[in-house]
Amino acid sequence: MKLLTANANRSLAKGIASVLDLPLTKTNVRRFADNEIYAAIEENVRGQDVFIIQSTSFPANDHLMELLICMDALKRASARRITAVLPYFGYARQDRKSEGRTPISAKLVANLITKAGADRVLTMDLHAGQIQGFFDIPVDNLFAGPVLREDIRVKYGTKNLMLVSPDVGGVVRARGIAKRLDADIAIVDKRRSGPGKSEVMNIIGDVKGRKCILIDDIVDSGGTLVNAAHALLEKGATEVAAYCSHGVLSGNAAEKIDKSELKELVITDSIEQPLAVKQAKKIREISMAPLLGKAIRRIANEESVSLLFD
Repeated sequence: MKLLTANANRSLAKGIASVLDLPLTKTNVRRFADNEIYAAIEENVRGQDVFIIQSTSFPANDHLMELLICMDALKRASARRITAVLPYFGYARQDRKSEGRTPISAKLVANLITKAGADRVLTMDLHAGQIQGFFDIPVDNLFAGPVLREDIRVKYGTKNLMLVSPDVGGVVRARGIAKRLDADIAIVDKRRSGPGKSEVMNIIGDVKGRKCILIDDIVDSGGTLVNAAHALLEKGATEVAAYCSHGVLSGNAAEKIDKSELKELVITDSIEQPLAVKQAKKIREISMAPLLGKAIRRIANEESVSLLFD
């Protein structure tokens, strides 16, 4: 069994390697003068079960190409099995035709990963579960929910707690965590005026006097969470925090969160964050290395991954 990574999230890869007590395979991923990507696997991987850890986060296209080129190198080096470990699967929000003459980019990326040589995919909290069906190879979709749930229990307790979905589409996610915490749920009714822009229309549920925890899978510009927090506080919530699986946090999102009425934003380390996010006072990170490490070990041993969540 071999673990290797490119340049997307080296800190998470080192954390997973530590959990598994395995060294990262020596890999040279660099750029030519014209920015072409070059990758060389500097250890023997013939006949090995190889796991390549690479989130396709910003810059998404560069990190995706690094993944594809590394997998091609592994395939040509006669690796027995290649598992693409994608803690964050980029392009997942383009999972359907939103209007005429638009692509389904998530399907295209799935085809690229499969064609490049992946035998299996391990990912976490896909934006839409049906993306698993875009691949013609096995896909294990892990859930950050249990880890986030325990952090909520420790930090906020269960008394007077209300889990809030920032949109109708996230109700199942919020309900799953609320059920284990024996908490109620509320829903933010919002309207999107454009990409990255949203307006809160209404709050479905009585949040007066409650500690509200917003639950989402991706936080990008931060606008939805900031607007939702303001609306919840106006409706009488005592405090509002947010938990998200993937901190995309584009542009000035970190600054926006720090200036908002949110008590804090908790994200996982599925995406390696820039200094501005790491220095943000209201953003806290939880490591997914233990969960991903256990899943990788189970796949290598041909054991059930779903038992991690039973």
